[in-house]
Amino acid sequence: MTDINETVKPLPLIQAKQVNKVFANGCHALKDVSLDIFPGEVVVIIGPSGSGKSTFLRTLNQLESISSGHILLDQVDLTDSRTDINKVRADVGMVFQAFNLFPHKTALGNVMLAPLKVQRQSKAEAQQTARDLLTRVGLADRFNNYPSRLSGGQQQRVAIARSLAMKPKALLFDEPTSALDPEMVGEVLDVMKELAKEGMTMVVVTHEMGFAREVADRVVFMEDGELVLEETPERFFDSHHPRLQRFLGQVL
Repeated sequence: MTDINETVKPLPLIQAKQVNKVFANGCHALKDVSLDIFPGEVVVIIGPSGSGKSTFLRTLNQLESISSGHILLDQVDLTDSRTDINKVRADVGMVFQAFNLFPHKTALGNVMLAPLKVQRQSKAEAQQTARDLLTRVGLADRFNNYPSRLSGGQQQRVAIARSLAMKPKALLFDEPTSALDPEMVGEVLDVMKELAKEGMTMVVVTHEMGFAREVADRVVFMEDGELVLEETPERFFDSHHPRLQRFLGQVL
């Protein structure tokens, strides 16, 4: 009999089940990777270059197809041929290492584009959405600036606002600060911390160990295409797992 006082755990928002990825050249990039990500959770993925962490992240919205296994979003199997993958991608925002802004559009224009084209918002509605989001990421004074007139940190914050414009269920971050000068890293991480406080479900591939310690609900370590360890930050950074200790010894 179930205890009526027992807390019912929510269903995972994102589920990866025994995911394998083998590239055409024979490289086995992901090896039976399984991971559940719950609503409102921040999961940080770390690991050495070539460990498969970015490849895995890209499978979560099927920017990278998988060789076997399953990826589910809200119980919808993204690997099912009947699934409208473009609709699913609208529910999972992606922030890349490179900002990928349209150089011929202002900050406002970049953020307005998807609501106009995909959600069919009116121009007035899309513009208000973009203004609100750019203000939210600290760029209220940069609406009309083109990317060439923005710093790297400002461009990445525009990219975050652009992802938020689709009102996603989750945000995926692929090393969002690695292309930034050190003095610009903090301004992007601050925006991400605020999103976490607001309950945004986030999966973050990063080398920022301080962010992982402070913000993550769970930290995942990948190496050689395998998910080696997942723990709370406290247990993770105190772990004596030899593969993790070898990695941390190189980056800390």
